Amino acid sequence: MKRIFMMVLRNIFMVPFAWFRLCYRASHVDKYTEEDMYEFLRWIDLHANKGGSVHIDVHGLENLPKKDGFVFFPNHQGLYDVLAIIDACPRPFSVVAKKEIANIPFLKQVFACMKAYMLDREDVRQAMQVIINVTKEVKNGRNYLIFAEGTRSKKGNLVGTFKGGSFKCATKARCPIVPIALIDSFKPFDTNTIRPVTVQVHFLKPLEYEDYKNMKTTEIAEAVQNQIQKTIDANL
Repeated sequence: MKRIFMMVLRNIFMVPFAWFRLCYRASHVDKYTEEDMYEFLRWIDLHANKGGSVHIDVHGLENLPKKDGFVFFPNHQGLYDVLAIIDACPRPFSVVAKKEIANIPFLKQVFACMKAYMLDREDVRQAMQVIINVTKEVKNGRNYLIFAEGTRSKKGNLVGTFKGGSFKCATKARCPIVPIALIDSFKPFDTNTIRPVTVQVHFLKPLEYEDYKNMKTTEIAEAVQNQIQKTIDANL
């Protein structure tokens, strides 16, 4: 976590002000529009990345659907992943994340601002309710991000196995599925270095409902996983 310390140190004069505003917004989410909240998070993200010598190299913004109401499916490399995508993506989105990270300082406040759902993988009933809620919100035009691997791969740029069940929200909402290939996103927070690092974020061509309506969720998962790994291999 040396890089987090460097991010704080290099932004020492703005950190108290930004932290107060972040905590306040996290406790009063209904006072702000989703667009306003997202721009605020991007502002914090920008300063953190500059302070931490993290550069985001973005590709494929033209692949974002023109209409909101889609789901991102990135590979999951580390704790920094969501922050990389916030920096790269101009469109607001929320997150479905595992409850184990719900109390990590800073991420806790960020997820609160995004009105994220924290998933309890041991509670089937709660997991089903999350699927129902996210499906309804995607149909109403909100965008979401789901890590189909379920947990960090811990293998760097080698993608773990995507789980078919993670795609149920998208298939029930009949929405575009947007794969995201993250490259070196594990380096900022999951390695013990403060050297400058470039994280690549590739927004890949979406799968429209017509593309996957006859596929099983396991087949969709395999197709998205392969597309992401192929992009990573081509850009390393």
